[in-house]
Amino acid sequence: MNKRGPIIIIEDDMDDQEILADIFEELNYKNKLIFFGDSVLALEFLTNTDIEPFLVLSDINMPKLNGMELREKIHNNEDLRLKSIPYLFFSTSAEQKHVIDAYSRSIQGFFVKPNNYDKLKNTIIKIVEYWQECESPNYIKTAQQ
Repeated sequence: MNKRGPIIIIEDDMDDQEILADIFEELNYKNKLIFFGDSVLALEFLTNTDIEPFLVLSDINMPKLNGMELREKIHNNEDLRLKSIPYLFFSTSAEQKHVIDAYSRSIQGFFVKPNNYDKLKNTIIKIVEYWQECESPNYIKTAQQ
């Protein structure tokens, strides 16, 4: 896990993107934010870049490729799985089926987006500070022969 890497936010709602950007700016975390409104583009970025993100925060209800499908593709990609990138769902609701499906795909957290700015900010603080303290295996990409 690259604790100085960017935080990837996969969210198709522009208002939610703006609110999250405001919160992260206010909290003054050093991690760059990279937003994707399209999970297919997020997958392409994650599989084709040498950048190792710190966290992925993903909505579930996404066009083209929903959050569950995206998580499964990332989890099934050995190179991405070895990077130990914490992958968390941020959703407007927590249907039991979605929570079960998420954890069956080795998700590291499932959070309901609070409607209140301060509650959302407190949730972001808890998430980021937890993962900043967490240890993970070091990942070194080896050249393929």
